[in-house]
Amino acid sequence: MVTLTPNEIEYYRTVFADDAIATRALTMIDDCEGDLEDAAIALALRSGQEPGESEGWLERYAKRFRVTLCQSDLRQTIEAGNLPEAVRSLALSTDVPAPLATPVLLYVLKTGLEEFCKPLNEKI
Repeated sequence: MVTLTPNEIEYYRTVFADDAIATRALTMIDDCEGDLEDAAIALALRSGQEPGESEGWLERYAKRFRVTLCQSDLRQTIEAGNLPEAVRSLALSTDVPAPLATPVLLYVLKTGLEEFCKPLNEKI
């Protein structure tokens, strides 16, 4: 289970203060006691998606967008700390509904961008 602490939620509220959709996503995360997966599933249902199994759903969902998240432009935006732009880019360049882009990005950050992108760097 990947969770955000109350302090992390408050920090991200300041980061995304000008983004109403991200702010609503953070409210859902807060309502779910910081549990990113529970919040993402609730946001997915509200966006008309039907998540299958709840265990590990956010991880599997985020992996669908690994190539986009780890490509140089978006990765540089994330590494530079421009998270609002990264969330917008993710939602615009993929089929991630805007409300889900925030928990997807926060999941990647919480688990580690380098670790998340590592499989793309490995040679077969």
